[in-house]
Amino acid sequence: MSETTEKRSLLSRIGRWTAELVLVFVGVYAAFWLNSYQQRQQDGERRDRILASIEKTLTEGIESNKISRAKQQHEATEFRRALDAGEMPALRPFVFTTDYNPGDFATVLQSGGIQLLDLETLTALRNDESIIRWGLSRMARYTKLSDELIVPNLDQDISFFYDPATKKLRRRFEMYPEALDATVRFANELERTNTDLLKRIQAERQRNH
Repeated sequence: MSETTEKRSLLSRIGRWTAELVLVFVGVYAAFWLNSYQQRQQDGERRDRILASIEKTLTEGIESNKISRAKQQHEATEFRRALDAGEMPALRPFVFTTDYNPGDFATVLQSGGIQLLDLETLTALRNDESIIRWGLSRMARYTKLSDELIVPNLDQDISFFYDPATKKLRRRFEMYPEALDATVRFANELERTNTDLLKRIQAERQRNH
């Protein structure tokens, strides 16, 4: 075999090896790209499911809160009106109920929310939860005071709660109208933060589509 033929044979083998390497590289790259694309698609679908779930919960919560707030506002306003008019309105047990579950946010985050949601959305979620926890803590305090001061004395005469001379609440019962007002403030704060969070969730879903 001549030297020229040997060189051509060597170049041919090198060419085939190079072509094979290129094909292997392209195949690996294509597989990697496809896997990455599929992962992005799956992450996008999971993100949208999480956002949709939060959006549904917020929408229902805002509507429910509006109804409760109207009732609470009426009760607080009417009590204040009667109190200022010297009518010595009756005190009732302070009861605050909610279906809020502190585990709801944790479940959302543990299901992939931390990795998939925008930082701003996560911050808004935690801020909303902070408002809820703080508000529920205040409501629990007023409920405890009511259980200790009002509930055991519901069979007492109205003079037990009021000073007949001034027609003002005795000092230990001044928390009652404060509790009613605090309930309304909590409802307002909750609606504001929930509405802001809902807008952010809807905006993020829109960006992802």
